[in-house]
Amino acid sequence: MTRSDRKLVVKRRVFQSLIVVALSLSFGMSFVQAGSPKSVQDRGKAMLRDAEDMVMDGGMGDGKAIVHHCGEVAKHAEAILQSLPLTDEHGKDAVPHLQEAIKQCQRVAAMGDTVDPGASLNPATKARAAAREAMKHLSVLRDNGA
Repeated sequence: MTRSDRKLVVKRRVFQSLIVVALSLSFGMSFVQAGSPKSVQDRGKAMLRDAEDMVMDGGMGDGKAIVHHCGEVAKHAEAILQSLPLTDEHGKDAVPHLQEAIKQCQRVAAMGDTVDPGASLNPATKARAAAREAMKHLSVLRDNGA
């Protein structure tokens, strides 16, 4: 192995170490911030807003907006699932509804924006209903039972 090859190996190892440290720090920070009931509720409100916009735009025949908003609903629902406090009973009750919203939005995404908006409106409406039900449970989350 030549000297330049050894330098390259050392640089690569240093770079990989920096990536590991950066990822560790970012995951550590996300765990600290993720569990706050306030942040979960804010994310839930954003999810519900996108769900309402999705159905409203679908009623006007805008297929692209249905797909876009449903994608946002799914992103919010996945983020909420990852940050739900495991000890809160209301959080546990919201899980199946969040999963249903994600499932219905996956159906919308599979249809795409080129289908008749009426066809994608049915799963979009189901996703909205699931998001509404999830918000009923998320709205009563508390900090450590206070």
